[in-house]
Amino acid sequence: MLEGRATVIDTAGRDVTPSFVKGADHALAVARAEGVRIAVLKDGSPSCGATYVYDGSFSGRRVLAPGVAVARLRDAGIRVFSEVQIEEASAYLAELEGESAF
Repeated sequence: MLEGRATVIDTAGRDVTPSFVKGADHALAVARAEGVRIAVLKDGSPSCGATYVYDGSFSGRRVLAPGVAVARLRDAGIRVFSEVQIEEASAYLAELEGESAF
């Protein structure tokens, strides 16, 4: 859930959160237009982190939280997996495809 409690700061210390929210909104609009129900995204990214993001200190420290786009997609009912969850994503996709066969 994107609740406005976190910020995305670039290496120069600027708050770039509005740009990330705008990008997440665009990603969601495209996903909806294309009927996307599942996504596999890159962990660690402040936008695409499915299971963790970096804390913004540029020290490599992780925080167990979704990225901005992941939060938007999940809030819309799209199931998001990280790149290390390919088997889980594949199983979920097979489940979805089985549902649509009926």
